[in-house]
Amino acid sequence: MSELIEKVLSIQELLIARAMDEHHQGANDTFLELRNEIIAIKSLSQYIPSILKNSRSLDQFSEYLKYNFNSYQDCKNLIYNEFNELFDVLENLDTTPLDQLVISTLDKLSSDYIHQIWQKALERRNSDPEGAITIARSLLESTCKHILDDMQIDYGNAPEINHLYRLVSNELNLAPSQHTEKVFKQILGGCNSVVEGLGALRNKVGDAHGQGKKNFKPSARHAELAVNLAGTMAVFLFSSWNLKNE
Repeated sequence: MSELIEKVLSIQELLIARAMDEHHQGANDTFLELRNEIIAIKSLSQYIPSILKNSRSLDQFSEYLKYNFNSYQDCKNLIYNEFNELFDVLENLDTTPLDQLVISTLDKLSSDYIHQIWQKALERRNSDPEGAITIARSLLESTCKHILDDMQIDYGNAPEINHLYRLVSNELNLAPSQHTEKVFKQILGGCNSVVEGLGALRNKVGDAHGQGKKNFKPSARHAELAVNLAGTMAVFLFSSWNLKNE
């Protein structure tokens, strides 16, 4: 169970305890801290229960119950019903296999789809940074494969991301050697470095490979950097490929 799901469960338990008229020391401070953290996640805003949005303290929640419900069971049912959709979303994020979060069919690739997977990876950066890094790298890899498949270019059975990117960049006129302007050579050379770095990072700290006794645990900020770099490169490649097709 992810850390995020555990936090939402804690909020739900605090609300149920207050509905039973239980007053525990520090409960309101804990509720406020957890509530503010969940509310701040913009990608979840449409799934956050209205009772959580409208209750800025446990006392405020108590007042709401006092004027709207007559029994504890009614209050409990309300809380469970209000949180159902949020839990469904979080559990889906927490359990969906990584290979279902990347592009698997030719008709799926679009700018919107890339942004959708990009957002899914960002949503995992706090609860599962290793998984977010793996999704980021897989997104870029799948984008490259999609473009090469469309161009009917063979890339072998188990190509490295660096090899895939070199093939795509050559076809889309994005290789540094294909340009004479210094600034373009620098930028496109930087793109090569980003792709190489993402491949190395995923192999080092992603969840696709086991690690030895000494291992580095990425933080949310490392995952966010990897995801944003991969997303930016995927969108850039898609836009360049789309322009070439037009």
